[in-house]
Amino acid sequence: MLVVKEIQEYAQVRTKARAYLCYIMSRNISQSMDGGTLESVIGKIKDLKEALPQSEVIYAIDGNGIQMVNNISSTSKLNGFGKGDDRSDRAYYYKTLEEHRCMLTDPYPSLVSNELVVTATFPLYDKDNNVLAIICIDITLKNILKMVHPSSIDSTFGTVSRVVYAAFSFALFAVAVLLFIKGVSSFLHFGLDFSAIDINLMFKSTILLTLSLAIMDLVKAIFEEEVLGAEKRHGSGDSHQTMVRFLGSIIIALSIESLMLVFKFALTDPSKLLYAVYLIGGVTALIIALSIYIKATKEEKR
Repeated sequence: MLVVKEIQEYAQVRTKARAYLCYIMSRNISQSMDGGTLESVIGKIKDLKEALPQSEVIYAIDGNGIQMVNNISSTSKLNGFGKGDDRSDRAYYYKTLEEHRCMLTDPYPSLVSNELVVTATFPLYDKDNNVLAIICIDITLKNILKMVHPSSIDSTFGTVSRVVYAAFSFALFAVAVLLFIKGVSSFLHFGLDFSAIDINLMFKSTILLTLSLAIMDLVKAIFEEEVLGAEKRHGSGDSHQTMVRFLGSIIIALSIESLMLVFKFALTDPSKLLYAVYLIGGVTALIIALSIYIKATKEEKR
């Protein structure tokens, strides 16, 4: 589930990531290399490795997509091989040739490390505008998010946030369980003696159980989205799932409460029915406000 959220975050910051990587590469490489040689290309790769220590692998391919040098990597299992490999079938190769500019790919599984990586490419041309080499930099999805998206789920802040959300989730879960136990115990002691059932206690029990259900729904939303990193169901028109589900649960709880007040005041004190009407009016206002909120967030997404 965290992978889904990582991909979503990458889609949001991809433009910024490409701009950052292209800037770093352009500072260390000249896009037009008069009389460029293989040795000069290797030298540029080494400069890039120092400028981008987060990179997984750096290498160069020629105009035909053949790798010109062995991989340069700080990881021993990825370093020192690959020269002569044919990479002409890779999307980053032909897209770079087609667009004649620095490119950044979508995440894809690395054949070597089996991790999700993105590849940044930077073409080098001779004085006749022929491709001399294409510098390729593979960076894991986690590292690219740490570089350009400090609040991502893979950053230190993201890790601390998940721990905090997990702690709140467990605390709210404990509250929901206690409310459930109290709500059930408040009417179970009547046993099978239905004549002894107190309507007021039944109302209180219903309120407690409804609150327990609302809190459990909130815990589920927080834990799935903020801790496990589950994908939010934007298709339902809900861009902020936790907020919408929580408000929905509160509206349901208040609706049940207002219904119970109507019956209670109708039986005990009809003069107080107006208070129940006020509560129903408040619930209606919440429903309207929630509808406006959902519509506004849906339009903002578009």
